[in-house]
Amino acid sequence: MRIQNVAQQTGISSQTIRYYESVDLLPKPQREANRYRTYTEIDVERIRFVGGARQLGLSIDDIREILALRDTSEAPCRTVLSMLKQKADEIQQRVVELKRLEAELRTLYELGLTFPEEDILGKQCICHLVRGQVVKSP
Repeated sequence: MRIQNVAQQTGISSQTIRYYESVDLLPKPQREANRYRTYTEIDVERIRFVGGARQLGLSIDDIREILALRDTSEAPCRTVLSMLKQKADEIQQRVVELKRLEAELRTLYELGLTFPEEDILGKQCICHLVRGQVVKSP
């Protein structure tokens, strides 16, 4: 199967498939006499796995580690579970940080409504707060 067909089946662009090959997530494909890449169903499944792992936020190095385990006939399940938990923990921390940032932005916005809006130099308006002072959330 050619790369265009694989891209259609997997929803992963030809360019991304080539990138996955270049970073050794995919083995070098067989080539036809005209040098077109040809892929097997096993290749397609691997591409689907890589694409799914990327959508979950796993890094190229994480995926490489998982695939290396699979390629040596070791079950990567514990490794995958550990990575998923770590990624979920990172996201939870980011959510906390984003909520703090949201509260800070809303506080700045409310404070900004009390300042004049026509201060071109930005010395008596909200702009002076944005330039470097941080307003702490209550």
